[in-house]
Amino acid sequence: MSVPFLTLNQGNTIPQLGFGTFKIDPELTQGIVEEALAAGFRHIDTATVYGNEAEVGAAIRASGIPREDLFVTTKLWNDAQKSDQVRAAYERSLGALGIDYVDLYLIHWPMPALDKYVGAWNQLIQFKSEGLTKSIGVSNFKVPHLQRIIEETGVVPAVNQVELHPLFQQVELRKFHDDHDITTEAWAPLGQGKYSMADYPAITAAAIAHEKTPTQVALRWHIQTGNVVIPKASSRAHMDEDFNIFDFELTPAEMTAINALDTNQRQSIDPDDFNE
Repeated sequence: MSVPFLTLNQGNTIPQLGFGTFKIDPELTQGIVEEALAAGFRHIDTATVYGNEAEVGAAIRASGIPREDLFVTTKLWNDAQKSDQVRAAYERSLGALGIDYVDLYLIHWPMPALDKYVGAWNQLIQFKSEGLTKSIGVSNFKVPHLQRIIEETGVVPAVNQVELHPLFQQVELRKFHDDHDITTEAWAPLGQGKYSMADYPAITAAAIAHEKTPTQVALRWHIQTGNVVIPKASSRAHMDEDFNIFDFELTPAEMTAINALDTNQRQSIDPDDFNE
Protein backbone atom coordinates (compact mmCIF):
# COMPACT_ATOMS: atom_id res chain seq x y z
CA MET A 1 0.00 0.00 0.00
CA SER A 2 1.13 3.56 -0.67
CA VAL A 3 1.91 6.20 1.94
CA PRO A 4 -1.10 8.44 2.62
CA PHE A 5 -0.84 12.20 2.26
CA LEU A 6 -2.21 14.85 4.60
CA THR A 7 -3.30 18.26 3.37
CA LEU A 8 -1.58 21.16 5.12
CA ASN A 9 -3.38 24.37 6.03
CA GLN A 10 -1.30 26.20 3.40
CA GLY A 11 -2.77 24.04 0.63
CA ASN A 12 0.07 21.61 -0.01
CA THR A 13 0.21 17.93 0.87
CA ILE A 14 2.76 16.02 2.95
CA PRO A 15 3.47 12.26 3.00
CA GLN A 16 2.40 10.99 6.41
CA LEU A 17 5.50 8.81 6.70
CA GLY A 18 8.94 10.34 6.32
CA PHE A 19 12.57 9.39 6.83
CA GLY A 20 14.59 11.19 9.51
CA THR A 21 18.32 11.93 9.25
CA PHE A 22 19.07 13.18 12.78
CA LYS A 23 22.43 11.91 14.07
CA ILE A 24 23.27 10.13 10.83
CA ASP A 25 26.98 10.56 10.15
CA PRO A 26 27.40 12.84 7.11
CA GLU A 27 29.84 10.32 5.63
CA LEU A 28 27.09 7.69 5.69
CA THR A 29 24.11 9.90 4.90
CA GLN A 30 24.11 9.71 1.11
CA GLY A 31 24.13 5.93 1.04
CA ILE A 32 21.53 5.61 3.78
CA VAL A 33 19.16 8.13 2.18
CA GLU A 34 19.60 6.46 -1.22
CA GLU A 35 18.59 3.18 0.43
CA ALA A 36 15.59 4.85 2.09
CA LEU A 37 14.45 6.21 -1.25
CA ALA A 38 14.87 2.74 -2.78
CA ALA A 39 12.73 1.35 0.07
CA GLY A 40 9.91 3.68 -0.96
CA PHE A 41 10.32 6.75 1.25
CA ARG A 42 9.61 10.03 -0.56
CA HIS A 43 9.68 12.39 2.41
CA ILE A 44 13.15 13.22 3.74
CA ASP A 45 13.69 15.31 6.89
CA THR A 46 17.01 17.05 7.55
CA ALA A 47 18.23 20.23 9.27
CA THR A 48 21.13 22.66 9.15
CA VAL A 49 22.44 21.46 12.49
CA TYR A 50 22.51 17.82 11.35
CA GLY A 51 25.41 18.71 9.07
CA ASN A 52 24.19 16.40 6.31
CA GLU A 53 22.11 18.58 3.98
CA ALA A 54 24.67 18.25 1.17
CA GLU A 55 24.65 14.48 1.45
CA VAL A 56 20.84 14.40 1.46
CA GLY A 57 20.89 16.47 -1.73
CA ALA A 58 23.44 14.15 -3.31
CA ALA A 59 21.24 11.15 -2.52
CA ILE A 60 18.24 12.87 -4.10
CA ARG A 61 20.18 13.55 -7.29
CA ALA A 62 21.63 10.04 -7.41
CA SER A 63 18.19 8.49 -7.01
CA GLY A 64 16.90 9.87 -10.28
CA ILE A 65 13.51 10.46 -8.68
CA PRO A 66 11.85 13.60 -10.08
CA ARG A 67 12.06 16.49 -7.63
CA GLU A 68 8.28 16.97 -7.71
CA ASP A 69 7.83 13.43 -6.39
CA LEU A 70 9.85 14.18 -3.25
CA PHE A 71 9.07 16.11 -0.08
CA VAL A 72 12.12 17.72 1.53
CA THR A 73 12.16 19.38 4.93
CA THR A 74 14.99 21.34 6.51
CA LYS A 75 15.20 23.68 9.47
CA LEU A 76 16.61 27.02 10.60
CA TRP A 77 19.15 26.56 13.38
CA ASN A 78 19.12 28.61 16.54
CA ASP A 79 22.21 30.72 15.85
CA ALA A 80 20.56 32.27 12.77
CA GLN A 81 17.23 33.40 14.23
CA LYS A 82 18.09 37.10 14.06
CA SER A 83 16.07 38.62 11.24
CA ASP A 84 19.12 39.74 9.27
CA GLN A 85 20.61 36.22 9.34
CA VAL A 86 17.61 34.07 8.42
CA ARG A 87 17.78 34.56 4.65
CA ALA A 88 21.49 33.77 4.46
CA ALA A 89 20.91 30.62 6.51
CA TYR A 90 18.10 29.53 4.22
CA GLU A 91 20.17 30.18 1.12
CA ARG A 92 23.00 28.10 2.59
CA SER A 93 20.59 25.23 3.10
CA LEU A 94 19.30 25.47 -0.46
CA GLY A 95 22.86 25.57 -1.75
CA ALA A 96 23.89 22.56 0.32
CA LEU A 97 20.86 20.57 -0.76
CA GLY A 98 21.35 21.64 -4.36
CA ILE A 99 17.65 22.32 -4.94
CA ASP A 100 15.64 25.42 -5.83
CA TYR A 101 13.12 25.14 -3.01
CA VAL A 102 12.22 23.03 0.00
CA ASP A 103 8.75 21.68 0.58
CA LEU A 104 8.77 22.60 4.26
CA TYR A 105 11.04 24.99 6.16
CA LEU A 106 10.86 25.00 9.96
CA ILE A 107 12.17 27.11 12.82
CA HIS A 108 14.02 24.37 14.71
CA TRP A 109 13.49 25.59 18.32
CA PRO A 110 11.66 28.61 19.76
CA MET A 111 14.60 29.66 21.95
CA PRO A 112 12.31 31.79 24.16
CA ALA A 113 15.17 33.41 26.12
CA LEU A 114 16.61 34.73 22.84
CA ASP A 115 13.18 36.11 21.91
CA LYS A 116 13.84 36.16 18.16
CA TYR A 117 11.41 33.54 16.92
CA VAL A 118 8.66 35.99 15.93
CA GLY A 119 11.07 37.92 13.72
CA ALA A 120 12.36 34.67 12.26
CA TRP A 121 8.79 33.57 11.56
CA ASN A 122 8.17 36.80 9.65
CA GLN A 123 11.17 35.96 7.48
CA LEU A 124 9.76 32.49 6.74
CA ILE A 125 6.46 34.10 5.76
CA GLN A 126 8.40 36.17 3.23
CA PHE A 127 10.18 33.08 1.86
CA LYS A 128 6.85 31.40 1.24
CA SER A 129 5.51 34.46 -0.56
CA GLU A 130 8.59 34.36 -2.81
CA GLY A 131 8.10 30.67 -3.61
CA LEU A 132 11.36 29.64 -1.95
CA THR A 133 9.49 27.14 0.17
CA LYS A 134 6.08 25.60 -0.40
CA SER A 135 5.13 25.49 3.28
CA ILE A 136 6.47 26.91 6.51
CA GLY A 137 6.22 25.67 10.05
CA VAL A 138 7.94 25.29 13.37
CA SER A 139 9.50 22.61 15.53
CA ASN A 140 9.43 22.14 19.29
CA PHE A 141 6.98 25.00 19.82
CA LYS A 142 4.68 24.83 22.83
CA VAL A 143 1.21 26.38 22.96
CA PRO A 144 2.33 29.85 24.17
CA HIS A 145 4.97 30.05 21.41
CA LEU A 146 2.36 29.13 18.81
CA GLN A 147 -0.17 31.57 20.19
CA ARG A 148 2.35 34.38 20.02
CA ILE A 149 3.41 33.95 16.41
CA ILE A 150 -0.19 33.52 15.28
CA GLU A 151 -1.35 36.62 17.18
CA GLU A 152 1.57 38.79 16.06
CA THR A 153 1.74 37.76 12.40
CA GLY A 154 -1.67 36.34 11.54
CA VAL A 155 0.00 33.33 9.88
CA VAL A 156 -0.59 29.86 11.30
CA PRO A 157 2.25 27.32 10.91
CA ALA A 158 1.48 24.42 8.59
CA VAL A 159 3.35 21.98 10.84
CA ASN A 160 4.72 21.74 14.36
CA GLN A 161 7.33 18.99 14.60
CA VAL A 162 7.66 17.85 18.22
CA GLU A 163 8.78 15.02 20.45
CA LEU A 164 5.87 12.59 20.45
CA HIS A 165 5.69 8.87 21.19
CA PRO A 166 3.50 6.42 23.12
CA LEU A 167 4.76 7.56 26.53
CA PHE A 168 4.60 11.28 25.65
CA GLN A 169 1.56 11.91 23.51
CA GLN A 170 1.29 15.72 23.72
CA VAL A 171 -2.48 15.59 24.14
CA GLU A 172 -2.93 19.26 25.07
CA LEU A 173 -0.64 20.44 22.27
CA ARG A 174 -2.35 18.23 19.70
CA LYS A 175 -5.71 19.68 20.70
CA PHE A 176 -4.36 23.16 20.05
CA HIS A 177 -3.04 21.93 16.70
CA ASP A 178 -6.43 20.47 15.80
CA ASP A 179 -8.20 23.69 16.78
CA HIS A 180 -5.89 25.72 14.52
CA ASP A 181 -5.47 23.23 11.65
CA ILE A 182 -1.77 22.69 12.40
CA THR A 183 -0.42 19.30 11.34
CA THR A 184 1.36 17.41 14.11
CA GLU A 185 4.66 15.85 13.12
CA ALA A 186 6.36 13.41 15.49
CA TRP A 187 10.10 13.27 16.00
CA ALA A 188 11.43 10.55 18.30
CA PRO A 189 8.29 8.56 17.37
CA LEU A 190 9.76 5.52 19.15
CA GLY A 191 11.06 7.40 22.16
CA GLN A 192 14.63 7.86 20.88
CA GLY A 193 15.35 4.28 21.87
CA LYS A 194 15.17 5.23 25.56
CA TYR A 195 12.53 2.56 26.15
CA SER A 196 11.40 -0.48 24.25
CA MET A 197 8.03 -0.82 22.59
CA ALA A 198 8.26 -4.52 23.39
CA ASP A 199 7.98 -3.75 27.12
CA TYR A 200 4.36 -2.67 26.88
CA PRO A 201 1.61 -5.31 26.62
CA ALA A 202 -0.74 -2.89 24.87
CA ILE A 203 1.76 -2.76 22.01
CA THR A 204 2.95 -6.37 22.04
CA ALA A 205 -0.58 -7.76 22.12
CA ALA A 206 -1.45 -5.75 19.03
CA ALA A 207 1.78 -6.88 17.38
CA ILE A 208 0.88 -10.53 17.96
CA ALA A 209 -2.70 -10.00 16.78
CA HIS A 210 -1.62 -8.40 13.50
CA GLU A 211 1.59 -10.42 12.99
CA LYS A 212 3.63 -7.23 13.10
CA THR A 213 6.52 -5.98 15.22
CA PRO A 214 6.06 -3.68 18.22
CA THR A 215 7.83 -0.95 16.22
CA GLN A 216 5.33 -1.31 13.40
CA VAL A 217 2.43 -1.14 15.86
CA ALA A 218 3.80 2.05 17.42
CA LEU A 219 4.27 3.68 14.01
CA ARG A 220 0.79 2.55 12.96
CA TRP A 221 -0.57 4.14 16.14
CA HIS A 222 0.99 7.45 15.02
CA ILE A 223 -0.59 7.14 11.57
CA GLN A 224 -4.06 6.42 12.94
CA THR A 225 -3.69 9.21 15.49
CA GLY A 226 -3.18 11.56 12.56
CA ASN A 227 0.48 12.39 13.07
CA VAL A 228 3.11 12.74 10.40
CA VAL A 229 5.81 10.37 11.60
CA ILE A 230 9.52 10.42 10.75
CA PRO A 231 11.39 7.37 12.05
CA LYS A 232 15.10 6.93 11.42
CA ALA A 233 16.85 3.74 10.34
CA SER A 234 20.33 2.86 9.14
CA SER A 235 19.68 -0.61 7.73
CA ARG A 236 17.43 -1.66 4.87
CA ALA A 237 15.74 -4.23 7.10
CA HIS A 238 14.68 -1.53 9.56
CA MET A 239 13.65 0.78 6.71
CA ASP A 240 11.42 -1.93 5.32
CA GLU A 241 10.01 -2.58 8.78
CA ASP A 242 9.20 1.11 9.24
CA PHE A 243 7.67 1.42 5.78
CA ASN A 244 5.43 -1.64 5.90
CA ILE A 245 2.75 -0.29 8.19
CA PHE A 246 -0.09 0.32 5.74
CA ASP A 247 -1.43 -3.21 5.32
CA PHE A 248 -3.10 -3.45 8.73
CA GLU A 249 -5.21 -1.32 11.02
CA LEU A 250 -5.32 -1.16 14.80
CA THR A 251 -8.75 -1.68 16.32
CA PRO A 252 -10.39 1.04 18.43
CA ALA A 253 -9.65 -1.05 21.53
CA GLU A 254 -5.98 -1.37 20.59
CA MET A 255 -5.74 2.39 19.98
CA THR A 256 -7.37 3.06 23.36
CA ALA A 257 -4.92 0.73 25.11
CA ILE A 258 -1.92 2.48 23.55
CA ASN A 259 -3.40 5.89 24.32
CA ALA A 260 -3.50 4.81 27.97
CA LEU A 261 0.31 4.46 28.00
CA ASP A 262 0.77 8.23 28.05
CA THR A 263 2.84 9.41 31.03
CA ASN A 264 3.21 13.01 29.77
CA GLN A 265 6.94 12.69 30.44
CA ARG A 266 9.49 13.87 27.88
CA GLN A 267 12.52 11.81 26.98
CA SER A 268 14.28 14.91 25.65
CA ILE A 269 14.66 18.55 26.70
CA ASP A 270 11.78 20.92 27.40
CA PRO A 271 11.76 23.64 24.71
CA ASP A 272 11.42 26.30 27.39
CA ASP A 273 14.76 25.22 28.79
CA PHE A 274 16.70 25.02 25.50
CA ASN A 275 18.20 28.43 24.76
CA GLU A 276 21.62 27.88 23.23
